Amino acid sequence: MKNTALTDLHISLGAKMVPFAGFNMPVQYSGINDEHETVRTAVGVFDVSHMGEFILKGEKALDLIQKISSNDAAKLYDGKVQYGYIPNEDGGIVDDFLTYRIDDITYLLVVNASNIEKDWNWISKYNTEGVEMKNISDQTSLLAIQGPKAADALQSLTDIDLAPMEYYTFQKGKFAGVDNVIVSATGYTGAGGFEIYVANEDVKKVWEAIFKAGADYGIKPIGLAARDTLRLEMGFCLYGNDIDDNTSPFAAGLGWVTKFTKDFVNSAGLKAEKENGVTQKLVGFEMIDRGIPRHDYEITDVDGAIIGRVTSGTQSPSLKKSIGLGYVNAAFAKEGTEIYINIRNQKVKAVVKKPPFIK
Repeated sequence: MKNTALTDLHISLGAKMVPFAGFNMPVQYSGINDEHETVRTAVGVFDVSHMGEFILKGEKALDLIQKISSNDAAKLYDGKVQYGYIPNEDGGIVDDFLTYRIDDITYLLVVNASNIEKDWNWISKYNTEGVEMKNISDQTSLLAIQGPKAADALQSLTDIDLAPMEYYTFQKGKFAGVDNVIVSATGYTGAGGFEIYVANEDVKKVWEAIFKAGADYGIKPIGLAARDTLRLEMGFCLYGNDIDDNTSPFAAGLGWVTKFTKDFVNSAGLKAEKENGVTQKLVGFEMIDRGIPRHDYEITDVDGAIIGRVTSGTQSPSLKKSIGLGYVNAAFAKEGTEIYINIRNQKVKAVVKKPPFIK
């Protein structure tokens, strides 16, 4: 099992550590509800250094990205980030990922931790034009500082003007005395904030500087458990739960990042699927009756006929009620439709609700 550069620090802070995507990761410190509330109302710091980072460089780098990405990376400009997915040849999803345009021949791809090797091999397979590829995952640390007070807490550490930074943009500069740091604003919590990409050897210094600067803002370390409840309140997909190699991107609601303005892997197949429509759709739902939905629980109609399955579910700390995501037959996907979750052989009532669950 791999460690991040901060594993010993997390242990010293009393974090509960768990295996996740091949890494020894902090799942919680003070407790899920407390950590969740901290991010929603103040500022919290996640060590997400398990994520993967690839540099693609060369005159044909954009062509390679256009081939493997569902989205149109030609729309990017220096300092702009784009969300998309890597389609496979069979109608499913290799991974969802971010593309950062550093300059016109240099791009940073950020991929999910569990898919680093798979994604690298997949992109390499399509690299027929000699694009320079570098996997910097093992040398790179990533901190996500999330919450409404993030900009105020961090501003003293950098000359980059944080408050006006637009969503899905980034800048490179000095941060906490370290040169050449990428500071981005993509977020996975819906609470606002920033991501800091820094070399492993500098991350402890940066972490300590962040906590010193954030002391007056109620800053706390946050584990993966609260990251999951926060992203679920926003209805954000998690690879391996809500999308995977067998998931239709149109069923998953990813049509908005599927751009047929260029050719890409399986674009013809996906175009046909878009025209024909899908039989199932990923929906959000709130529980009406008591019960917590969990991954792979059956979703049924009023008569108990199986119409789908839960992909993610939790007790929402913000709403004080249970919420989830799941695939259902298209006829049941309309907002307001009553559905039932099979929890320990009990039919528990829920209602389809369009995410985000909190505004």
